[in-house]
Amino acid sequence: MPSDLIEMPGGWFRHSSAIVDDGASIGAGTRVWHFAHVCGGARIGTRCSLGQGVFVGNRVSIGSNVKIQNQVSVYDNVTLEDDVFCGPSMVFTNVYNPRSAVVRKDEYRDTVVRRGATLGANCTIVCGIELGEHCFVGAGAVVNRDTLPHALMLGVPARRTGWMSAHGERIPLPLEGDGTWACPASGIRYRLRAGRLAVDG
Repeated sequence: MPSDLIEMPGGWFRHSSAIVDDGASIGAGTRVWHFAHVCGGARIGTRCSLGQGVFVGNRVSIGSNVKIQNQVSVYDNVTLEDDVFCGPSMVFTNVYNPRSAVVRKDEYRDTVVRRGATLGANCTIVCGIELGEHCFVGAGAVVNRDTLPHALMLGVPARRTGWMSAHGERIPLPLEGDGTWACPASGIRYRLRAGRLAVDG
């Protein structure tokens, strides 16, 4: 373990350059790396990794085993469930129509990222939406609407272009209709029914 990583009461770790405000709740095994800032109202689960330059706001809830790569700001009213991956420099927002001259702190919109979702490098998540379990947002995409579980979202604005397994494998099923497929990496079977994908069984 790096010598400049400090173990804190409760079994989590903070780099010597990181700022963690009083009142923050951080679970055992979580690591807060170089120059990160965690605000006092944040709630963070176990075994998370907050990379260099990460900011976590007061009204933020982060589950367990969440990976937040370098230079990501998780602003107020964002919820990340367990096993979410946030790629380098991806962006969250919490005001839909910001103006510097207009105070809109009472207009923050909730953003919820469900379990196992991947948000690729440099993508942008427009506030007020829900991203389904194990969805996969490609690098540089701009997501401005709710996404289905396991949806592969690409482009600006992002469109559903396919499906992804929980293991991160592309699922060769159509966007609509019915079908089944077994992930070669995990053995998990998936069923597409009426344009929605779910684990079969």
